[in-house]
Amino acid sequence: MGFLSTYSGPLLSILRIISALLFMAHGTAKLLGFPATEMFAQPPEPMTLIWIAGVLELVGGALLAIGLFTRPVAFVLSGMMAVAYWMAHAPQAFWPIQNQGELAIMFCFTFLYIAAAGGGSLSVDNMITKKG
Repeated sequence: MGFLSTYSGPLLSILRIISALLFMAHGTAKLLGFPATEMFAQPPEPMTLIWIAGVLELVGGALLAIGLFTRPVAFVLSGMMAVAYWMAHAPQAFWPIQNQGELAIMFCFTFLYIAAAGGGSLSVDNMITKKG
């Protein structure tokens, strides 16, 4: 066992929390206008694709941040980001650096990893399973 393996549980939790908070900011910007962005100066119409994405970002991000239902939520959000990449970014150019899809890819694979690995030692899911 290496030195850092002792910290793998807490570091997985930190990855989950930071990724979730960054992701959640996309939802708050779309739906709540905070933080204010030029792209989302006007909130999306309810039940549109961009509104549904905002709800998933906000609610899914919050659930991931606390580590509740971590695996299924991370799996759904990973799929959402894969769809977002192929719908919004890939048609613009082949390379992610050109189509500005790097963040969508990073979220997709970070959430896919979290879906497989779980929420880490600092998650509500972990607290529930330790008590049960």
